[in-house]
Amino acid sequence: MEIRFAPLYSSSSGNSTFIGAGDTRILVDAGVTGKNIEQALNTINEDPHGISGILVTHEHSDHIKGIGVLSRKYDIPVYANALTWEAMEDKIGDISLRNIRVVDKTEFYIGDMCILPVELSHDAADPVGYSVMAGKSKVSILTDTGKVTARMLDRLERSQVVLLEANHDVNMLKNGPYPQALKQRILSNHGHLSNMSAAAAALELYRKNVREIILGHISSHNNIKELALRTVKAYVESQGVDTESEVEIVTANRKSVTGMYLAEA
Repeated sequence: MEIRFAPLYSSSSGNSTFIGAGDTRILVDAGVTGKNIEQALNTINEDPHGISGILVTHEHSDHIKGIGVLSRKYDIPVYANALTWEAMEDKIGDISLRNIRVVDKTEFYIGDMCILPVELSHDAADPVGYSVMAGKSKVSILTDTGKVTARMLDRLERSQVVLLEANHDVNMLKNGPYPQALKQRILSNHGHLSNMSAAAAALELYRKNVREIILGHISSHNNIKELALRTVKAYVESQGVDTESEVEIVTANRKSVTGMYLAEA
């Protein structure tokens, strides 16, 4: 079964990704206003009324800002683990009891999709990424983590498309305007992936049979899209992998739809 995958927004100021397979359509996060999500869905010819669920990665505002509005307006179920629900419920407003879906770290199903949470290392209550499978097709999201572990890589294995964080350039961050405490938080194992960390992860994902990588959550203050792309591609190529024929690496747009990617095994 074909999976349709479209990063709608991907930055430190707001994140949301559309995933569709068969008759099932979901959002992973809704970290911008409900109106902006509606406009982004319209861009890819999708109706918000058709969204089957919103998956939440963690409770930071750039991932949950529009969740409450969308759930109430379109009667959309919201899926998150118990600790994330506890951390975000005061931030998103009232959600209808029938639309509160508490999940754990095991796989679960929404319509045509099998969804597998991926444990992350981030300064949130219980952060996760997601792998989404339909038939033999698979796509994954791995952002908002300070490190990449073997377990994460195993869960993403054989994804046709992966949205991978390349948040910052270390030198830009260290020499930038952020307070020292914030710099240390971003650089920590519970912060965000640097370009070089993303490069190392990209190589390992290639070795796990991933052939399309979208670099996302790129900071507007501590990174440049072209720099992130150049750094990751250069490292992967230095390890003998052709980024033209063996693996495709691109960048996601920060504040607009990146495009529609199709995954089919």
